[in-house]
Amino acid sequence: MKTIQGIGLAAGLAALTMTATTASADQLRFAIGHPPASFLVKAGETMAKTMAAETGDAVTIKVFPMSLLSMAETSGGLRDGLADIGTVMSTYFPAEFPHTNLLLEASMMLSTLPEDPTGVEAQAYSAAMAEYILTKCPECNAEFAKQNQVYTAAAGTPGYALNCTKPVVTMDDLKGARLRIGGANWAGWSEAVGAAPVTMSGNEMLEALSQGVLDCIILSVPDVQNFGMGQSVKHITMGAPGGVYVASMAQVNRDTWQDLSSEVRTALLKAAALGSAEASLAYENNQADILEKVKAKGVQVHQADPAVVEATRSFVDGYLKAMPAAYQQRYGVTRGEEMLSDFRETLIKWVGLARTAKTREDLARLYWDEIYSKVDVNTHGM
Repeated sequence: MKTIQGIGLAAGLAALTMTATTASADQLRFAIGHPPASFLVKAGETMAKTMAAETGDAVTIKVFPMSLLSMAETSGGLRDGLADIGTVMSTYFPAEFPHTNLLLEASMMLSTLPEDPTGVEAQAYSAAMAEYILTKCPECNAEFAKQNQVYTAAAGTPGYALNCTKPVVTMDDLKGARLRIGGANWAGWSEAVGAAPVTMSGNEMLEALSQGVLDCIILSVPDVQNFGMGQSVKHITMGAPGGVYVASMAQVNRDTWQDLSSEVRTALLKAAALGSAEASLAYENNQADILEKVKAKGVQVHQADPAVVEATRSFVDGYLKAMPAAYQQRYGVTRGEEMLSDFRETLIKWVGLARTAKTREDLARLYWDEIYSKVDVNTHGM
């Protein structure tokens, strides 16, 4: 049986086949709202290969990119059993996942850490979220249970940039600019710098950008290519607004999870460890290459004007301080200040740990040792 090096199943194939509650031909449906060439889909396919290897094909995964469910449909479809596994963008559902979104919308705190996280933002923030949710946030897991979901893994992006049809570099450029945002933090930043935030599904961005409905998309540079928007983007501004996005990469339908044996749940977590490591590392490592390629095609890459950087720093400080009270008022989150303080320490730890992992396998092993091996599959999600 092929396994991820260092994290193989203890149970043998015969025992696994006997104890799995699903038949040998069972196949789990994995809905990912990204296009087939995206890093998330490729990581999902890696999960599928790992799951098949770990279970000896007793339980397999079939990935459905942009077909079974869109990003906006995935949470509800997963809840209702239209998919067994799904990549959930929790910020699409602020009322359903407030505790999870509190952690995610604080991602601009990366710019306030004692150690510069450049180069490991994706790996570190996604790992910190996964560890915190799985070990320190019962409220997060209760939110997932209410939606008939079980949390397993996270995948993150590098810092968000301005991907535009025209130069948007200075404070004057930002005034009135229509910016597609993917979370409340970026909406707040847009308003703070005089721009107009626009909310829409990720699946709608390309058409809106090409038709001039948007001036810019606040997004990671790799995702501009993942969504096929490269031809519409003519200018990229780095250094603002920052922050990252972390998807709940492999949410599992709770009924499906509970129908699996403990051995198969463990196999799924091992597949998720490798898949999340692959996605986050691919996002981070490919950014520099993508920037060079788009520059060769005539895209102009700018650095945000110092006044924009200063305005961003001022916004982040105020936003982080205001978040706990705002989340308590809007969503009844009572531990916001405690959560953000504890999470910051977890994030600082992961910035250091992530720098020690140079390969996908290194990072997967680190994720397994530090996070997923500590999950009790007999109680988690049950």
